[in-house]
Amino acid sequence: MKPERCWWCGTDPVYVAYHDTEWGVPVVDDRALFEKLVLDGFQAGLSWITILKKRPAFQRAFKGFEPEKVARFTERDVVRLLKDDGIIRSRLKIEGAVKNARAWLDVMEEGDGAFRDLLWDAVGHRTIDTRLARREDIRAESPESVRLAKTLKKRGFTFCGPVIVYAFMQAVGMYNDHLVTCPRHRACVRLARRSS
Repeated sequence: MKPERCWWCGTDPVYVAYHDTEWGVPVVDDRALFEKLVLDGFQAGLSWITILKKRPAFQRAFKGFEPEKVARFTERDVVRLLKDDGIIRSRLKIEGAVKNARAWLDVMEEGDGAFRDLLWDAVGHRTIDTRLARREDIRAESPESVRLAKTLKKRGFTFCGPVIVYAFMQAVGMYNDHLVTCPRHRACVRLARRSS
């Protein structure tokens, strides 16, 4: 029997490309982790494909997700973004992104790599391979995502509840939640070994 991709990526080329090249691949770049956390916050209540298709517009609107630039956004920038139909136009989420950029800067004052260390500490700085056999085995949150969500909130981040944080952790390779029947499962195991 030929291995099949995880069921959730379907046949949409954008989703398939994301599944095959990004989801579950360990990310340790501080800026890239910031971008992913913000996008996961914007996804709250929506489907991930909506965010994926709008990602280029988000990257443009949020200055390449450079936290130093986003942290300087003012009310004028918020109003500008509320008129941008290329992104999700939620005042709370836009203001949350700005707040998260400021919190990111506070964390990074502790030194280079401080944000990634804060995040990856939640899983002992290694990918947890859940070895899921069935889609029914995938969970919405974990003890680690609950703890990390609390840590992030204490540090001033928003739109980072346990469910959002778990989706983030899956996406950036803190968890390998590809089904064991998916060809990407083994690939992500190898990538996790290389990055540890």
